[in-house]
Amino acid sequence: MVRLLVTYMEQLAPPPGAALSSPLAAAAIARERPDADDYLRLYRAIGTPLRWDERLRMTREGLLAFLRDGSTALYILRHEGRSVGLCEFAGVGAGDVELKHFGLIPDAQGRRLGPYLLDWSLRAIWNHRPERVWLHTDTWDHPKAKATYERIGFKAYSEVWEELPD
Repeated sequence: MVRLLVTYMEQLAPPPGAALSSPLAAAAIARERPDADDYLRLYRAIGTPLRWDERLRMTREGLLAFLRDGSTALYILRHEGRSVGLCEFAGVGAGDVELKHFGLIPDAQGRRLGPYLLDWSLRAIWNHRPERVWLHTDTWDHPKAKATYERIGFKAYSEVWEELPD
């Protein structure tokens, strides 16, 4: 078993200040509905170093239902047409929206694309007028994850130790 410190965070208002500009001219974000194979390719490229497995454990039918669900929002960052980042939300249209997955493929990191994707996506979600956006982050996430979330207006509301199979 592995013990992880899980931090639950929430944002109760849209990100403060002006929207961030794209740090690269050839970078663009859009809400997309990729097919299952394209989604899983990006999910694995981002999530393998972070040990993401939630979507990999889903049945094909479950994954397709998730991707088609109107309350699912997938914002994909593309650089020169190549998908390099994902910001995934569940519960869009409800009072509580969960930021389920957020990240960049390893070779896109370190160029300010992450904050740009997160800021852009959160502003789009707040257009749906939720009461809050929440997430959890843990010790397996990127070392800068918690600080990035705090900079954009998330506040921790709970920390718990969880045990997971190794």
